[in-house]
Amino acid sequence: MDLDDIDHAILSVLVDDARVSMTQLAEAVHISRASAHARFKRLVDEQVITGFTATVDPVRAGQHASAYVTLAVEQPQWQEVRKRLGAIPEVHHIALIGGEFDVIVLVRARDNRDLRRVVLEEIQAIPAVRGTRTQLIFEDAQVMSGAIPRKA
Repeated sequence: MDLDDIDHAILSVLVDDARVSMTQLAEAVHISRASAHARFKRLVDEQVITGFTATVDPVRAGQHASAYVTLAVEQPQWQEVRKRLGAIPEVHHIALIGGEFDVIVLVRARDNRDLRRVVLEEIQAIPAVRGTRTQLIFEDAQVMSGAIPRKA
């Protein structure tokens, strides 16, 4: 689907505040409410917009320890590894990557002891995981606001 500047503007507004009313959305991108609604519906129908989520402060939600964990995985089993990682409640994001490692996951846990348990007893217990490297997150910075790529 080709997106024009108005579509990108709509996405940018929604990334900043997904609870914006259709009237506010139309005003923000300088189009009619009916046009905003039609474009919004098209973006949803074409699965450019795939859902709406709440941004949660992990510390206030009781998750005081966070880390990115990279995994070296036996290649034929990467789909099984992804499935097993998805079943671990503390795993908040899974991405297949290129380079030295094959997968990176964002893990959020109650504390460092719980983080250690997740990495050593759950992630490393997956048979196809050959190795891991854990990078602790000292502080999160929200940078996704308005980060909608523009067509070159």
